[in-house]
Amino acid sequence: MAKRDFYDILGVNRDASEDEIKKAYRKLAMKYHPDRNPDNPKAEEHFKEVKEAYEILTDGQKRAAYDQYGHAGVDPQAGMGGGPGNFADAFGGIFDEIFGGGRGGRSNVYRGADLRYNLEITLEQAAFGTETKIRIPTMEVCDSCRGSGAKSGTQPKTCPTCQGSGQVRLQQGFFSIQQTCPKCHGTGRFIADPCGACQGAGRVKQHKTLAVKIPAGVDEGDRIRLSGEGEHGINSGPAGDLYVQIHLKPHPVFQREQNHLHCEMPISFTTAALGGEIDIPTLDGAAKIRVPPETQTGKTFRLKGKGIKGVRSHSHGDLLCHVVVETPVHLTERQKELLRELEESSRENSAHHNPRAKSWMDRVRDFFAAT
Repeated sequence: MAKRDFYDILGVNRDASEDEIKKAYRKLAMKYHPDRNPDNPKAEEHFKEVKEAYEILTDGQKRAAYDQYGHAGVDPQAGMGGGPGNFADAFGGIFDEIFGGGRGGRSNVYRGADLRYNLEITLEQAAFGTETKIRIPTMEVCDSCRGSGAKSGTQPKTCPTCQGSGQVRLQQGFFSIQQTCPKCHGTGRFIADPCGACQGAGRVKQHKTLAVKIPAGVDEGDRIRLSGEGEHGINSGPAGDLYVQIHLKPHPVFQREQNHLHCEMPISFTTAALGGEIDIPTLDGAAKIRVPPETQTGKTFRLKGKGIKGVRSHSHGDLLCHVVVETPVHLTERQKELLRELEESSRENSAHHNPRAKSWMDRVRDFFAAT
């Protein structure tokens, strides 16, 4: 019977990262391990299948051969078959990660750390997109020792404690646990005469400048991934990634809510009463709004399409203008006199001129009458 595709067995995409493969393996190995399925004769078969797929896809060379040639590109007998072993062997990779180790000879190679950079941009830059440059600290390969960590003219030696594996094995009852070698810290090498420039680390702290393209429509908290721009790996391991996290500066006029924009629109007492036309700022120029007579505080005017088009949106959001009727201040005596005349004339039919106040007073009166 033809063997199943390794990616299908683990339920991951062909471009899945090693972390995604490990996560899928843990879940399936726990599900199908024979010790947990004594009454299911097919569990052991599924477990072997999962274990084989995991071991091939987490080995860089074997995975590359499998991706190119399929099952014919890997040796099905090279340490992949066999029984399920004990429970600790099946989950050795999990404990290796907990205690900082890797498997076999691969423990010497480490992927570089991912980095995060917090970038503040304006609302306008977020709406229309921009390109900027950032300067970040990073760990680069030491030029003096070319990453070996050893002084020029010398070479690292095999660690005598772990014999170059980078791991020491401890037996703790039911589990056999691998830990990082305390002498070489997992590198498998011992540097007797360290490089003076990097103190034996093989890497030195430097700064680099990168150009970052900000797509139009980004929002607070969005992240932009720059692949391979994180820290360099150890012992020729792959570089990590740089994640640029977006933060929006406060805007003097607008507040953003997803793809919509909000703003307060102060209008004068007379404009609210008599109506009029006012100019409203938008991100792409001024717009006019016709304020109808008798407009009250809290009324909202919606300008369709004057918001922001998000990164994953097909259309622009709206601009919502919230009316705030401004009480006049610093009045002259003549202005106060005119307002008193207005108040006096309104008293003759207050329910008609001030219906909300009349309704509120009626509710107050009913409340006190009930109590």
